Amino acid sequence: MHDAFGDLKGRNAVITGGAGMIGRSLAQALSRNGVRVAILDLNLEAAEKAAAEAARETAGTVVAVAADVLWKESLDHAMHEIHDAIGKLDILINCAGGNAPGATTAAEQFEEIHRQSPGETFFGMDMGGFRRVFDLNVIGTVLPTLVFARDMTECGSGSVVNISSMNAFRPLTRIPAYSAAKASINNFTQWLAVHLAKMRVRVNAIAPGFFLTDQNRYLLQDAKTGEWTQRGRKILSATPMGVFGNVEDLQGAALFLVSDMSRFVTGAVIPVDGGFNAYSGV
Repeated sequence: MHDAFGDLKGRNAVITGGAGMIGRSLAQALSRNGVRVAILDLNLEAAEKAAAEAARETAGTVVAVAADVLWKESLDHAMHEIHDAIGKLDILINCAGGNAPGATTAAEQFEEIHRQSPGETFFGMDMGGFRRVFDLNVIGTVLPTLVFARDMTECGSGSVVNISSMNAFRPLTRIPAYSAAKASINNFTQWLAVHLAKMRVRVNAIAPGFFLTDQNRYLLQDAKTGEWTQRGRKILSATPMGVFGNVEDLQGAALFLVSDMSRFVTGAVIPVDGGFNAYSGV
């Protein structure tokens, strides 16, 4: 893998939401291939821990920067810090995102029984929660790109990778805000890819299938027994490979998209999903 992505050596990258499981894994993959990495997160302590871990594992240059992806002035300040620490940016990976309990429904479908408890359905959903999820995933991708991709347009090359989701193609029950937000990420990825194409700045996305992460582990796995929950079993039954992914499974796609191996690839959304998106259920 080191030789295949040798062109990455000496490039500079920022990963938003970089203290999360996916961000940490991608930071290590980039650093292992000679990229200087800035891990950007709202939680500076978590970012510093992730940066120290990545630097220790890879013997590369990995720094931590605090910023709020929903506040442009915070991102502008972070950009100056990153320039001082590693230089101008060649790569942006937008990992910041997530769901929230207030943006979900308890019921999978509206049925007759839910006439007595509409709060479990779409009609009882908290719009404040919906806005927070939409802002974090969509605005939290648009604003960092607005700030950090400027370096790339100035030098006439670069790669932006957004993190989408299987929910963008096939929305899961109970999570309407997250599904709609990730569908927006796909659309924005394609729009920006066209907008920046003449500047040789490529914009693509990775659409992960179902991975065990800190955010969803106990939705999919019983905390006491370790057995899969009903929802976890349903997802596995719709995944032809029959397993959940590991965050390391995203590294190859990410390295491909930020390297010169994909220099004619832009506007693509690549599923990394164990076959979930290809499976009709029969």
